[in-house]
Amino acid sequence: MVSLQYIGHSAFYIKTGDYGILIDPFITGNPKAVFDLKNNKITDIFVTHGHSDHLGDAIPLSKSLNAPICTIFELASYCMSKGAAAQGINMGGKIEYPWGSARFLPAFHSSSTPEGFYAGMPASILFEINGIKIYHAGDTCLHAEMKTAGEVYRPDIALLPIGSHYTMGVNDAINAAQWLNAKHIIPMHYNTFDLINADTDYFKLKIEELGKKCTVLYCGESIKINE
Repeated sequence: MVSLQYIGHSAFYIKTGDYGILIDPFITGNPKAVFDLKNNKITDIFVTHGHSDHLGDAIPLSKSLNAPICTIFELASYCMSKGAAAQGINMGGKIEYPWGSARFLPAFHSSSTPEGFYAGMPASILFEINGIKIYHAGDTCLHAEMKTAGEVYRPDIALLPIGSHYTMGVNDAINAAQWLNAKHIIPMHYNTFDLINADTDYFKLKIEELGKKCTVLYCGESIKINE
């Protein structure tokens, strides 16, 4: 069984068997985050880019739990300089895990460390777990590489930012859903702060008009995705 929990903002937790996968763990300082760090096992941490609302708690969690961070090479080097276990990767790279695989793909955004230094290219991440492909778009605008991802990798589930201002908004995310060919869409990166408020009812309506499933998750809510 595979479960997907929305922590808040762009943070998700995937549970599969004895493995717990944490993505963009912005928990401390996140006014909307809901996640039980004590009772959820974390074996692997993934970070799409270096901004503090995505890197979040990755470094202290890696150090305390001995859970490796997988991220773009420059950001991985930064995490290692802070004492975390990290593995660097780059665009198109795929890493195999006991639970499946993770492939890093393009996102169009910026990326810097909390100190303001260059943190490599931002990324999206395609996870494959038990034959299910989950595409986490990271922070991004609408971009044509999503068409390539849809044609070549054909994700089953797409986690898409809809908050605008720093990422694409609702209407561009609707186009992204079509380009990615994903059957199931889950919005993220919205309503954490006033600048990124979004109308999830409208988004859900428009996605369902395309014949796709749209699940709007409350922070802390989980769904089973093994079907």
